[in-house]
Amino acid sequence: MEDKRMRWVLLTAIAPIAWGSTYYVTRQVLPADAALWGGVIRCLPAGLLVLLIVRRLPRGSWWWRSLVLGVLTVGGLNVLVYVVAQRLPTSFAATLMSTSAAAMLLLSWLLLRQRPRLAAVVGAMVGIVGVVVMMGFGEGPVDGWGVAASVGAMLSSSLGFVLTAKWGAEVPPLTMTAWQLIAGSLVVLPFAVAFEGAPPALDPPAIAGFAYVIVVATSLAYAAWFSGLRHLPGSVVGIVGLLNPVTGVVLGVFLAGEAFGIPQVAGLAMVIVGVVLGVLPRRPVLSAGHLAGSDRSSRVSS
Repeated sequence: MEDKRMRWVLLTAIAPIAWGSTYYVTRQVLPADAALWGGVIRCLPAGLLVLLIVRRLPRGSWWWRSLVLGVLTVGGLNVLVYVVAQRLPTSFAATLMSTSAAAMLLLSWLLLRQRPRLAAVVGAMVGIVGVVVMMGFGEGPVDGWGVAASVGAMLSSSLGFVLTAKWGAEVPPLTMTAWQLIAGSLVVLPFAVAFEGAPPALDPPAIAGFAYVIVVATSLAYAAWFSGLRHLPGSVVGIVGLLNPVTGVVLGVFLAGEAFGIPQVAGLAMVIVGVVLGVLPRRPVLSAGHLAGSDRSSRVSS
């Protein structure tokens, strides 16, 4: 059972790692000042690609549920993330988004009645303190609009993911991925046309960047994340999401040359410890009767 749980944890981890890399790709190679079109170009092809695989359309209430979830987890989220990636350094943007671990833990308790384990609460607290340590010692001015967009993206995605777990027990993860990606993209599309005009011109690096975020950081990542929401408690999935800032920090340092000192090392270590604490399985509690039975068995065998 523990091995099976760990496999789901590892599969779920693909999502925050891929999402953490999105900040760097967006900031470095994707066109600036095209947040709406950026979300559409990223998510609509990804949703259509997955729909070709599952070949299943929504039915009944899933038409409006897909629309609501698509806005929360795809449309609004990815527009905000695009804004964040253009306005904030990679590591700083990723660490702000990591506070979704606490939001998902609380929302899973309130909406799913999943009472968090003490280890999960401690893990989330340790990880978030690590986030604060990493971003509290940053250098240079902080863009207020970028921070506001990051907080909005965190709250939107946390609510959407918990509602996905609440409503989607009977919907396969790949199917859920297709519906939400397409619905969220179609909501954003008319706003992209109205406010940004024609789609932005893409040079070869931008085309390569979009290819990566469409296939890896969207199609694969959402499918992995929804699989985790189906097989793991929401609090555990949220804590696994703390790997997002780990990826963002690593890429920001090694590829973008962002600052990384002792406080960032300490904060990063705390995030990793928080993730480990949060995903550890609950140890079985042995009852007195079980212990007495075991003791009798040992005396008989001796």
